[in-house]
Amino acid sequence: MSYLTFEKSKLINLEQSLYKEILRTNRAGSYSSSSIIGCNTRKYHGLLVCPLADFDMMRHVFISSLDVTVIQHDKEFNLGIHKYNKNHYEPKGHKYIRELEFDVIPRKIYRVGGVLLAVEEVLVEKQERVLLKYTLLEANSDTKLKLKPFLANRSVHELTHENMAVNTKYSRIKNGIGIQMYPKLPKLYMQLSKENEFVANPDWYRGIEYFKEEHRGYHYKEDLYVPGYFEVDIKKGESIIFSASLTSHKPENFDLRFEKEVEKRIPRDSVFNNLLNSAQQFFVQNGKGITMVAGYHWYSERLRDTLVSVPQLTDALGDADLFIEVLDTTVKKLTKIIKDKEIKNLTEADTPLWFFWTIQQCWDKSCVDKFWTKYYDFLKLVIKSYLSGRFENVKIDDKGLVVTYDENIPLTWMNGMVDGKPVTPRNGACVEINALWYNALSLFLDLAKEQKKDASLIKEIKITLEKLDVSFIDTFWNEDQHCLYDLVDGDFKDASIRPNQIFATAFAYSPLSNEQKKGIIDVAKEELLTPKGLRTLSPKNPHYQGSMEGIAHKREFGLHHGAVWPWLISFYAEGYLKLHKQSGISHIKRIADNFEEEMTDHCIGTLSEYYNGNPPQRGKGAVSMAWNVAGVLKILKLIEKYS
Repeated sequence: MSYLTFEKSKLINLEQSLYKEILRTNRAGSYSSSSIIGCNTRKYHGLLVCPLADFDMMRHVFISSLDVTVIQHDKEFNLGIHKYNKNHYEPKGHKYIRELEFDVIPRKIYRVGGVLLAVEEVLVEKQERVLLKYTLLEANSDTKLKLKPFLANRSVHELTHENMAVNTKYSRIKNGIGIQMYPKLPKLYMQLSKENEFVANPDWYRGIEYFKEEHRGYHYKEDLYVPGYFEVDIKKGESIIFSASLTSHKPENFDLRFEKEVEKRIPRDSVFNNLLNSAQQFFVQNGKGITMVAGYHWYSERLRDTLVSVPQLTDALGDADLFIEVLDTTVKKLTKIIKDKEIKNLTEADTPLWFFWTIQQCWDKSCVDKFWTKYYDFLKLVIKSYLSGRFENVKIDDKGLVVTYDENIPLTWMNGMVDGKPVTPRNGACVEINALWYNALSLFLDLAKEQKKDASLIKEIKITLEKLDVSFIDTFWNEDQHCLYDLVDGDFKDASIRPNQIFATAFAYSPLSNEQKKGIIDVAKEELLTPKGLRTLSPKNPHYQGSMEGIAHKREFGLHHGAVWPWLISFYAEGYLKLHKQSGISHIKRIADNFEEEMTDHCIGTLSEYYNGNPPQRGKGAVSMAWNVAGVLKILKLIEKYS
């Protein structure tokens, strides 16, 4: 049996199967995603979802789904499933699913009487194209397949409804059709590997519902356009491939292309390989270089997420060149932001400082030295920008601490917004930003020892670090709770137990003593640690919110008032193992083992954006998040390092 296998009993139970999702990507920004039974539960789901750089920079759902009907003796058995009003599902094709497994790619087996049909799906790497392979494993009589495409042609953030603007015309191409539903949008080409009959029967399927959007408080009803259907004969043992693409292709090459794509895929036979497959999905190569997607389905690039994630993801993939390519792209973007005379404020006060940590994650000292030389000008630019007060909302005070002030913009990773205001206002000296600042200055000074340039800058860094060695402890150490304050603003000291203090235990350079680090880790273990990561706020706090259910405002508040974020756990693990060494392995291994159950839950083979603070910690938010995958991969590496 495959590592990832779902049997009939779990597939036909909608209370289970509708809450498990599949995500496939093409490494160039396109994806295919649905529930494991093929019933779309989000507006972001679709069989072919592609970015349109020349149109609006958004991803667009071209094909929402493809209903397949098995025909024998003029009787039709529709294998599709859609949700309509009042929890009505039609057709109920999920009842025919016998098994779903993921040896390499998703493979569903349907049983309809004497018919046994296998359905496999793959996205073509770096093409806007999806291939579905239908193999008739068993049949006692003549069999036909009817393939009915449900088209949306809209942004992933919107919904479409029946309208008169749709273009119902189509053009014939080899073994298929080309259709352009709306002007300016690209043409969609749908073809089969075998000659077939396309029957034009344009119609709208009205009132299809996406219940996960309803639960999130968004519009959730949609009408989908069906131009007609393809009908094709299929024999026992025969395979037929359906191709949907933004360009036309030669049907005689479909079989070979399908096999070549499968050969590229990573077998999903372990937690590590599942996370490795997921790691690949976050890297997007386009005309502007290689960037990282922060998460699916609705996130694009976020520079903080990139810097936190890229070392672990590329290390696991064994791709040093990819690491450098992403860093090069990121440096260009951050340099432009820092140097832009029109930009008066930073929107992420910590992001440039994360770059120092990122290069520290290199495989060995020679690697760090190489990056020091390669990125020296950028590292110097970052340090000088902070020291000189380049931005109006980020200053260095007389104690050497980074202090941030902006009532309208959340400047840290705790960036939830409600009604245009930060949900977690953190104006003042934030503990994690100053831990990053101390680490960045120390690294720069350490690597600059042997060079004889920028003497005045080196002198200023030394003076600032001397101040920080005293002021960091004086400012943030909470003697009553034996941990760090989360935020200090003048006389106000925020004693809320949050995970931001954990970074100071994990970074290579820290002003803390081992005894102080132990106090922080003990508090985090007692009040923040869960099987899925660290809570963003202690349950003892009156503002704690343990559930992420409900409308957008409630969820936004809970993001950093109790929600669990897996990416934080790697910093906890690193701090813990630095103190306990090999004796701490069993504790960290138990944490890592908790994530195995996630491989068959929520989005298969990856990790959700965040989890409920209260047990059971169910996944919420984006279905696959880069820094969470990176965090667990980092834990696995730490276990290996300290074993």
